[in-house]
Amino acid sequence: MAKNMKNGCVKIDDTDMYYVSFGQGPKKLVVLPGLSDGLATVKGKAFLLSTSYKRFMKDHTVYIFSRKNDMPEGYTIRQMAEDQAKAMKALGIDKADVLGVSQGGMISQYLAIDHPQMVEKLILAVTAPNANTVVKDAVSSWIDMAQKDDHVSLMVDTAEKMYSKAYLEKNRKYFPLIAKFTNPKSYDRFFKNAYAILGFDARGELREICCPTLIIAGEDDNTVGNEAPYLLSEGIKDSELFIYKGLGHGTFEEAKDFYDRIYEFCER
Repeated sequence: MAKNMKNGCVKIDDTDMYYVSFGQGPKKLVVLPGLSDGLATVKGKAFLLSTSYKRFMKDHTVYIFSRKNDMPEGYTIRQMAEDQAKAMKALGIDKADVLGVSQGGMISQYLAIDHPQMVEKLILAVTAPNANTVVKDAVSSWIDMAQKDDHVSLMVDTAEKMYSKAYLEKNRKYFPLIAKFTNPKSYDRFFKNAYAILGFDARGELREICCPTLIIAGEDDNTVGNEAPYLLSEGIKDSELFIYKGLGHGTFEEAKDFYDRIYEFCER
């Protein structure tokens, strides 16, 4: 079992935010997940989520955050970043390396822009600097499926847009079965996260990100598009870009060295 493992909840203004933490090192790594957080939070999942971060345990304390529990209508990505900063401050995290995955990467961009003193290094994984056509098409279709309460189609389409051809051929038959066990009580949280993505555009402010930045993507991403990582790289000065061949939006699950690559960047 990971040392110093915690399933926590931190107060944010008039609501709160779930997080998990593990590890015992002085360095801090803050992880912000994608749109899946709109369907299920990190609550109670410290042990499950710690398995990918074993290499970090000795030198880092890792925190994985959900979005706050009570999200207002019209909640924006920038507001999510502001609340993330509040949560970090409340937990005494003055500065951390930040890993943002997909929608979490969008939030992380604004965190680095609006609170540069809090971000030591930035890792942007399978994300985009704006809601481009690919993003809008994917997210809008998922919103439509959720509005129809068609959870199986939502989960299957998400998987189809996420994984590599090889992974899909091997696992596609299991998706409908898995979907039956992941149906949320309400889609309210999902809708608020999804609509926030549709209004996102940080392209004009990327130049303000001044911390060392690593951008990781798959070469065939059907969720955020294949131009997205290059636009991020062009906009963020001196950023590093690594593209996984043959992979897509599910790079963080499929690439065996994904977390090793992040660890080495943080330790550099």
